[in-house]
Amino acid sequence: MNLDKYKVFADIQLKDLPTKEEVKNAKKDIEKIRKKLSELQDAMYAEGKYSVLICLQGMDTSGKDSLIREVFKDINARGVMVYSFKVPTELELKHDFLWRHYIALPAKGKMAIFNRSHYENVLVTRVNPSYIFSENIPSIKSVEDVTDAFFHDRMNRINDFEYHLAKNGTIILKFFLNMSKEEQKNRLLRRLELPHKNWKFSKGDLKERKLWDKYMICYEDLLQKTSKENAPWFVIPADDKESARIILAKILLKELQKYNFTEPKLPPEIHAQIGDFKAALNNE
Repeated sequence: MNLDKYKVFADIQLKDLPTKEEVKNAKKDIEKIRKKLSELQDAMYAEGKYSVLICLQGMDTSGKDSLIREVFKDINARGVMVYSFKVPTELELKHDFLWRHYIALPAKGKMAIFNRSHYENVLVTRVNPSYIFSENIPSIKSVEDVTDAFFHDRMNRINDFEYHLAKNGTIILKFFLNMSKEEQKNRLLRRLELPHKNWKFSKGDLKERKLWDKYMICYEDLLQKTSKENAPWFVIPADDKESARIILAKILLKELQKYNFTEPKLPPEIHAQIGDFKAALNNE
């Protein structure tokens, strides 16, 4: 599988990218990759030099929750944390727009998954500019002040934020789950038709669906402006959930293997006494 084709290198048009790709043996193969990811995380934890930040973005019903469950289920619970960023709280709104994301960053040796991320600050707020008023920014007096330049400035600050993290040992990988509007319709209908799925449905999903085209324009813009070598974006066809999971898992494995995480060696004086330590335990 050519994994480079999913990486955002230059200008892209989402309408030209596939939303569906079927990978053979996806369900079976992901079990092998989960094991390798678990081993990598164990080595990363022991080495203690790097952390991993995984950002997941996608429209409602694009499969973020189930992807997290299926891809990361074998990783030691101590080594992976998941954060789902909803509407900012009163406390969060008293700080700058990156503050709540900064305090959720992973420590060295650990992974953090942002289920929706700091990119919501140039997506939801751009599609719904009046939301910016809740941040009480001194320079924003009216909706007319919430311009493209305002959001491009935010993207620049996000780039600076991620550059700083990368320089300090955070491996940043960002994934956009590219789902078709028709598939979203099918998944929303499923939530309404199956009683045990009803709880997932929200009237807000239909409101946001009407803004689909605006969201696609915003996604294209941010993908082009914030995919950097130190924090790349990957666009994953998401209409087939099992295939989306295996594609993302393979990309994650390939990218993390580049770092050759290595467990530290015992000091020579301790290593030389291993036989004595074993004997002491066996003779108890």
